[in-house]
Amino acid sequence: MNRVLAALIFFTRLPFWRIKQVDAEHFKHVVPLWPLAGWLTGGIMVGVLWLAAQVLPLSTAWLIAIVARLLITGCLHEDGLADFCDGMGGGVTRERVLTIMKDSHIGTYGVIGLIIYFLLLMQMSALPLELLCAIVFVGDIWSKFVSSHIINILPYARKEEDAKNKTIYQRMSALEAFVGALLGTIPAVVLLPNTFWPALLAPVVVFILLTWLMKRRIQGYTGDCCGALFLTSELAYLLTCLIFFNSQL
Repeated sequence: MNRVLAALIFFTRLPFWRIKQVDAEHFKHVVPLWPLAGWLTGGIMVGVLWLAAQVLPLSTAWLIAIVARLLITGCLHEDGLADFCDGMGGGVTRERVLTIMKDSHIGTYGVIGLIIYFLLLMQMSALPLELLCAIVFVGDIWSKFVSSHIINILPYARKEEDAKNKTIYQRMSALEAFVGALLGTIPAVVLLPNTFWPALLAPVVVFILLTWLMKRRIQGYTGDCCGALFLTSELAYLLTCLIFFNSQL
């Protein structure tokens, strides 16, 4: 229960901290429960999308749903994507990349990265409402499940005292990996039409490419890398679903 609360406190801005104070040790085990947070953030996002679409054009409803998730997560992942783009784009050496990522100011690469991300994300409003809801819910959870395995593949790139949140995540146990797999795959099996199942491979491809880049550039990962990996994995999945839908017309 403490680890569940830690994950919900860490990955959302909802007041779960009022339920109980959680020891710092539990925050080292939040990444395996990242898909669980996706059930909440994805569920709220889809709920907002569905309700808004009853009275507004789908493109406007989709924008409101995106804003809802930004508010729920406190732009945690988007901040990571911006810092990742700044670091990888502006840094030459490992030390310089890590320094830029830790800087709280956003640079040119970060701004451009976020603009491109949101422009591509908005294209999903071309899908029918019911299909979009299913795809979005599955994508949030599945992409977080895939991205969570970064802690098993790469070491943390900084020392614990240099981390932004002063926490280094522990690698998953067999039980944590199994629970994460259940949380990550059940929505896809139940909700996603089987013609779209191949799109689930897109986050895996992004995961392989970005973890290779991280290993090459900084010999590990940071919290910003986790956020960037999730958003790019999810975006790749969403756009692949859009391609499959257009190919069926």
